[in-house]
Amino acid sequence: MKLLARTHQFPARLAAGAVILNSGLGKVDADEQTAAGLHGMASGTYPFLRDMDPVAFAKLLSRSEIALGTALLAPFVPSLLAGAALTGFAAGLLGLYLKTPGMRREGSLRPSEQGIALVKDVWLLGIGLSLVVEELIDR
Repeated sequence: MKLLARTHQFPARLAAGAVILNSGLGKVDADEQTAAGLHGMASGTYPFLRDMDPVAFAKLLSRSEIALGTALLAPFVPSLLAGAALTGFAAGLLGLYLKTPGMRREGSLRPSEQGIALVKDVWLLGIGLSLVVEELIDR
């Protein structure tokens, strides 16, 4: 595993890392109403989250996004590791898109107006998979 990110990976890592870090920083001081909204959407798709306190969930989500964003921005974090973490995170976001009612047009994968905010995260999955595949192929 290469210890430093390759120069050509920096633009993708910077774009994804900056967006995710900003998202995490925006949730640091989430109020109870915001936490309840985040938790409600996530637990509706992922039932194992239902018993978690909404404020604790928002804090965990914030810290996770900050850690992932920072890992993507730090060139000394191996791309295989950063890419695998990004792929898992993006898959979870796309799970929200696929499983939440009203996010897609009926009988289609195409997004509804409400789903556009989530389906756009497919680019995160593409970046994560690209980082992982490149590192695995070069082994």
